[in-house]
Amino acid sequence: MRSLIFGLVAAVALAGGVAAQDTPETGIKDVISSQLEAFRQDDFARAFSFASPSIQGMFGSPENFGGMVQNGYPMVWRPGRVDFLELRQIEGSLWQKVQIVDQSGRVHLLDYQMVEGRDGWRIGGVQMLELPGMAV
Repeated sequence: MRSLIFGLVAAVALAGGVAAQDTPETGIKDVISSQLEAFRQDDFARAFSFASPSIQGMFGSPENFGGMVQNGYPMVWRPGRVDFLELRQIEGSLWQKVQIVDQSGRVHLLDYQMVEGRDGWRIGGVQMLELPGMAV
């Protein structure tokens, strides 16, 4: 009887864990984290796969995309610490605020626009935000 109760509790806990992984917040964090990890490994093709179709069309190739990130967003290409802040809905779009501390210890605040497609979440754009009390 005790093992039956344990089995039921474990099944409920696992079902709850699976449901929690299906939330927009979890999926969005997973996509951003996976892209950051791909950049750490200089795997531009994999990083490019997390970009929305419109971003992919804009850059045309993983190499062009990787070059833009290396030059324009070095803190994304080689992040130190990454902290996910609030997820917000603005004018119908979901935006994930992310704080990145780069390799030299400088803090950056970025906003990731997220786009949901038939194959899951993709990154539709990234913009730099002003840190409170500082200009970007």
